[in-house]
Amino acid sequence: MTSLILPDADGGTRRYTVRPATSWARPSAPLTSRRAYAAAHVIPEATADNTPGAPARLNWDATLAYRHELWSYGLGVADAMDTAQRGMGLDWAATQQLIKRSGAEAASVVAAGNASGQGATAGKSVRDLVACGAGTDQLDMSSLPSGPAGLNAVLEAYREQIAVVSEAGPKVILMASRALARVASGPEDYLHVYSTLLREVDQPVILHWLGTMFDPALAGYWGSDDVAQATETFLTLIREHADKVDGVKVSLLDAAHEVALRAQLPAGVRLYTGDDFNYPELIDGDGTHHSDALLGIFAAIYPAASVALQKYDAGDAAEARAILDSTRELGKHIFSAPTFYYKTGIAFLSWLNGKQAGFQMVGGLHSGRSVVHLARTFELADQSGLLRDPALASLRMSDFLRINGVGA
Repeated sequence: MTSLILPDADGGTRRYTVRPATSWARPSAPLTSRRAYAAAHVIPEATADNTPGAPARLNWDATLAYRHELWSYGLGVADAMDTAQRGMGLDWAATQQLIKRSGAEAASVVAAGNASGQGATAGKSVRDLVACGAGTDQLDMSSLPSGPAGLNAVLEAYREQIAVVSEAGPKVILMASRALARVASGPEDYLHVYSTLLREVDQPVILHWLGTMFDPALAGYWGSDDVAQATETFLTLIREHADKVDGVKVSLLDAAHEVALRAQLPAGVRLYTGDDFNYPELIDGDGTHHSDALLGIFAAIYPAASVALQKYDAGDAAEARAILDSTRELGKHIFSAPTFYYKTGIAFLSWLNGKQAGFQMVGGLHSGRSVVHLARTFELADQSGLLRDPALASLRMSDFLRINGVGA
């Protein structure tokens, strides 16, 4: 068995022995008991100028292969979201390409699955396989007007991005907007913008409520810093347009709030948990309601998440919950404060598991976590059975530590 020297937060080191690989079975049929999207990251070209402020240049083969990997485990892909570094390095030009390419890849997978009638994607649609974020990040915040002109600018930006997603084929996710948070003067402005968009869309969308731990620029979203008041505005919108809302993704890391909210949703509107701390109990449910999933952590734990969902399909809720629980500490660690750097841990595990040639991210975000933090990520992933090839992962971890001066 492989062992290596890992650093501790106190400046010391210790020897760690890696466990044997865990075998996670891919599903032989579509998952049915829960709907789940894994929010996938993007992989840059290794030789691109992956520094802060540089335009994003992606390794499209590796980026799209990661999406095929998620689909093979029966999961949908939530694309062009914050996991893919929207607002943190992924510019609108690259985002448009990502949406179009993911939609085209999903269409090919749907065609193959429907032709064979077998496998995890049989009978699925493109919208089942991929949902993409539509936001307003093409706006120049420094020149954004205030008042009605600002609200109109936000509306037009949303419309442009919705059109790109709709034309490509995926389901639309209406992302939270930094621009709207800046120009809105109260709940009425949020209701105006979102109601206008929901009246215009031709298919139900997912509404995304992203908390400030993921993006501090979204403070006061839905018109109030008081979560209870914001929730009432959110529910008012959903109830008035329930036929245009497939579900809501809530990323507030507050399990009690999510449980209360999902019980108040209109019939047919799903609660897609975005709680990367408390997802095991929220997906498991309370006996009356359960949450579906649209999670960044699923991009890291997708083999285990898939098997857990397969267990729910088979009626073995206890084993399903146990599998999800076994990944909880990894989720808490990857999403620990400052939470918006969780993407670094997702990319690091992708590299350890051989899904990308180098540990790099667009915008230089691979520097967003410390060596000690990433060493603990390695350890927790191993303990969760999520190092697919422990020898390869250990070799890469050792190289990473060596070049960063650990043990020198």
